[in-house]
Amino acid sequence: MARTTITAVKVEPLNIPLRETFIITTGSVSEARNVLITIELADGSIGYGECSPFAPSTGETQETALAAARTCIPWLEGQDASRWRPLSKLIKHNYYHQNTVRTGIEMALLDALTHSYGMPLYVFLGNARTTVETDMSIPLATPEHSYELAQQIAARGIKYIKIKVGVDMQEDIARIEAIHRAAPTLALTLDANQGYTPDEALSCLRQLEERQIYPILLEQPVYKDDFEGLRFVTQHTSVPVAADESAASLADVERLIAMKAVNVVNIKLMKCGIVEALDIAALCRATSTQLMIGSMIESRLGTSASAHFVAGLGGFRFIDLDVPLLLAEDPFMGGYVEQQGGIYDVSDIESGLGIARKV
Repeated sequence: MARTTITAVKVEPLNIPLRETFIITTGSVSEARNVLITIELADGSIGYGECSPFAPSTGETQETALAAARTCIPWLEGQDASRWRPLSKLIKHNYYHQNTVRTGIEMALLDALTHSYGMPLYVFLGNARTTVETDMSIPLATPEHSYELAQQIAARGIKYIKIKVGVDMQEDIARIEAIHRAAPTLALTLDANQGYTPDEALSCLRQLEERQIYPILLEQPVYKDDFEGLRFVTQHTSVPVAADESAASLADVERLIAMKAVNVVNIKLMKCGIVEALDIAALCRATSTQLMIGSMIESRLGTSASAHFVAGLGGFRFIDLDVPLLLAEDPFMGGYVEQQGGIYDVSDIESGLGIARKV
């Protein structure tokens, strides 16, 4: 038996409350209802993976993810974790629409494997850098509350604010104005989560320009299947436009780039898994398409995997990995060091993700 043979797999619920309800155009969340996957190898190495299902985005729930992940246990036990790519392909073949399950299994495999190899995951992926700097998001809220949140973000030393928009354009503009007043030196990105029509998206940007507010990014302004609408917005503004929900797979990204529909692609590991995310990043690099990383409602575990992914590959222009800052509890420790502001430092990690469960 090889030292990297998988000897045990455990699947369990992972529920973590948020500090306050987080509202976007596609729904609201008050608790992370995720799935934790633990893989043990023959040499005793332990790897953790997280599935973060969100039905409006992934079509999955905690219940479906738990059922799918548990079904995968017999396929994994006895296999060699070093064959993580073929194992990922097997999971995708059998559970094509359970993307967060594939992500969680890949994460646990790579965490266990790089523990066994005695190297951090970011080094295994390329060792491009050791720090990652995230923005922090403000959900759909009143202008008054948004103003307070922006002040708190600025006080933490965070340099970038991501603003959820897309329900009512005039309310959005009032909220953006309040945030800009509260933190006039911070860079602002807008995320409509599919909430606008192409004309509304462009009107919003024009009205902000009249107020001398210049976002550095507009993310997913229109419905995810409206590729032509994305292209229309991109062609009629100088603000970079990012695809998120529209970029759920390598095939989606190939089509978006061929159409010149966006300037930026937001990679979320939960949408496509780590293996496919590597292919998407390579395609974006080859076509000079800017890279962004985002996340679902993930704990320190999932966020660490994304931080290691970015640190390993390098070249990401926009970083949106703030969810651990929004959680009321943290069942894990390690993964990165929070130095100041939005900076995650992975340089002290000795092997794997560096994640441990709290007792």
